[in-house]
Amino acid sequence: MIVHVVLFRPRPDVTDEERDGLLESMRVAAREVPSVRGFRIGAHLDPAPTYVLGGFPSFPWIALLEFDDVAGLQAYLTHPLHRDLGARFNATAEAALIYDYEIAEAMK
Repeated sequence: MIVHVVLFRPRPDVTDEERDGLLESMRVAAREVPSVRGFRIGAHLDPAPTYVLGGFPSFPWIALLEFDDVAGLQAYLTHPLHRDLGARFNATAEAALIYDYEIAEAMK
C-alpha cells in the first residue's frame, strides 16, 4: 500500500470560504478518483503531548490518502480533480510537507 502524507499549515488570513473550498476539493477528489482507497484528514492535538519535540515548524493539519500501488498514486496526482485541489491548496497553504510511503502491515 502507498500512503500519501500531507502535513500543512494554512495561511493565517485564510477565509472560511477558502478553507471550506479546499476541504470540499479534497473530499471530491478522494471520492471521485477511482484509485483512492482511503482518505483521512485531521488536526494535531492541542495542547501537544509531552513527548512532542519542540523547536520544529508546526504543521497543524494532516491529510492521508491510501492507494494500492504507485500507479494508483500517479493516477491521482495527474487526475483533473487533483489539479483543482492543488490550485486551492497552493492558494491557502503557508507551508507544507508532502511525503509518499510504501507501507505494510506490521502486526503479523
